[in-house]
Amino acid sequence: MKRRITIDPITRLEGHGRIEIFLDAEGDVENAYFIVPELRGFEQFCVGRSAEEMPNITNRICGICPEAHHIAAGKALDDLYGVEPPLAARLLRELFYCAFFVADHTTHFYVLGGPDLLVGPEAPAEERNIFGVVAKLGAEVGTRIFDCRRRNHGIIGLLGGRSIHPNAALPGGWSRAINEAERGEIVAAARQNVDFALFSLDLFEKRILTDEAFLELLFADSYRHETYYSGTVDPENRVNFYDGTIRVVAPDGHEFCRYAPRDYAEHIAERVESWTYLKFPYLRNIGWQGLTDGPGSGVYCSTPLARLNVADGMATPLAQKQFEKFYGYFGNGSVNGRYRPVHQRLATHWARLIEMLYAAERMAELAAHPALTSPEVRVIPTGIPREGVGCIEAPRGTLTHHYWTDERGVLTRLNLIVGTTNNHAPIAMSVKRAAQGLIKKGRVIDDGLLNRIEMAFRLYDPCFSCATHALPGSPSLVMTIRDHAGEVVLRKVKP
Repeated sequence: MKRRITIDPITRLEGHGRIEIFLDAEGDVENAYFIVPELRGFEQFCVGRSAEEMPNITNRICGICPEAHHIAAGKALDDLYGVEPPLAARLLRELFYCAFFVADHTTHFYVLGGPDLLVGPEAPAEERNIFGVVAKLGAEVGTRIFDCRRRNHGIIGLLGGRSIHPNAALPGGWSRAINEAERGEIVAAARQNVDFALFSLDLFEKRILTDEAFLELLFADSYRHETYYSGTVDPENRVNFYDGTIRVVAPDGHEFCRYAPRDYAEHIAERVESWTYLKFPYLRNIGWQGLTDGPGSGVYCSTPLARLNVADGMATPLAQKQFEKFYGYFGNGSVNGRYRPVHQRLATHWARLIEMLYAAERMAELAAHPALTSPEVRVIPTGIPREGVGCIEAPRGTLTHHYWTDERGVLTRLNLIVGTTNNHAPIAMSVKRAAQGLIKKGRVIDDGLLNRIEMAFRLYDPCFSCATHALPGSPSLVMTIRDHAGEVVLRKVKP
């Protein structure tokens, strides 16, 4: 008899989702579905609003990464009105964004994904959380974690107007300048961030990379996919969160394409399936071949691991040393001047900490820039708006805002491709592969095993409130009723 296993709700993520696993008569995994049932629909209800409202509307999509939507919307407005912000505004935006990156990566490593590594996937569920991490590592470490979040949200509030749902981004720049006293506060915070990032990397190396149980999972086929990778790089092909071009590399590491953010639609297409509200982006020039990996599949990944895989290095010295250590650990030597991609998806946790260090170092660089305290923080737009694209690297992947307006600047259409949406296909594939690798005939299916399946999606740090949007008129809501053997007895489609 066929059997169905449901993990509902899946935990330690932003938003809602569930996993449906179907076993065959022998007890092996026949299929597994990663299902996102929620719909927020920002692409629809923002139509008719003034485009200038978007930095303050879209940062309400979720409370985890309002800063990413705020900056992407601001950049889209720059493009929409054809205006270049002054240097001080660009510095303030990126500085604000680096503080956000440090805080967000801290949250994932210590609160969301990290408990599986620091406490252990087999630990009781009530211990796989931040409280379990503090109990394991000690109160002093817990204080450092909370201080890091408090410190960086203070900087976000200082620069962005509010520590949650900031309101400083404007077409053509930023709403306020800072003074020298505020710069001093930011410099001190950046130095503390560097120390905390180095501490976190040391913790990872000494506690996690020495854990035989984790290493077994790290190198298991159940957590490995050879897909394309996508991320933003600067002119020297180094990781950049704020600005640059999108680089895509193939599973073997060679550059597949590179494009300016405004040209994303020439390279990225989106597919809708009836069983989820989350769309499936894929590489247009390869095409949709289903949920498969390899060079013949258009599936790509856009995560901290992907950003390292597409880059030739990091733009700050300490992060560069960690970048080299990372690829040296996996034995992925240099080919034609760049490292071969790492395909072990659990390595995303390590890549996230390297990015945290880069963001902290970059924050220190920006805080020391002589133009940071200039009062010239905005150029007033004078152009007639029509269409604009803003692109930025969110912690979970590349975030794109695309707006169309009438001549008054009122939105007639918009498209949002957010970090988690880029990774929908890889997440679904990872969940299925983990389930197939872990669930076998005769094996006891306990909480620890199911949590290891959840680890396959958790490593992507998904944010489903951001990601769930609908193409016009679709997808439909499909209700399926199955009998005891798993056969469909009724299927009803509601548009």
